[in-house]
Amino acid sequence: MTTNERWLLIDDDAAFLEILQRALKRQGIEATGTHSHAEALHALDTQGFGKCVLDLNLAGESGLQLLPELLTRIPGLDVLVLTGYGSIATAVEAMRRGAVNYLCKPVTVHQLISGFEALATSPELRHEPPSVEEMEWEHIQRVLNEHEGNVSATARALHMHRRTLQRKLQKHSRWRN
Repeated sequence: MTTNERWLLIDDDAAFLEILQRALKRQGIEATGTHSHAEALHALDTQGFGKCVLDLNLAGESGLQLLPELLTRIPGLDVLVLTGYGSIATAVEAMRRGAVNYLCKPVTVHQLISGFEALATSPELRHEPPSVEEMEWEHIQRVLNEHEGNVSATARALHMHRRTLQRKLQKHSRWRN
């Protein structure tokens, strides 16, 4: 990745944008943060970008609606879609509309960079959405974190039997190790 490549960041969370911009700057990547559709389009018209990180939910508006317009204005733009609540349906729709990757929050700056770098080394990954297992695992982890690690509360929130959740957690930890 070249250090002079500019990224466009589109997210309505000002704190997240600020942290992400600083983290990218430490990696030698200049990034411009925008909070809305209008700001993003204005930035595209006035600056050049090679990559874009687009939040799926922009203050109640869908980032998926903005995606085709971004690609119309800059056809070679690589757009990675971020979401706090991922689903297979939105992942597939984002890819169908032209996103090159789809990640669930929270993410690190290294995961974002890797999300773009994987495309350079493996072009066949450009349109492969996350697997059902990955999406399920991300959702389980998000709900588990919301319930501070309480397996019983998490199982209730997921409308899942506690033992089923425990088996999924154990299976995944064995698979990862």
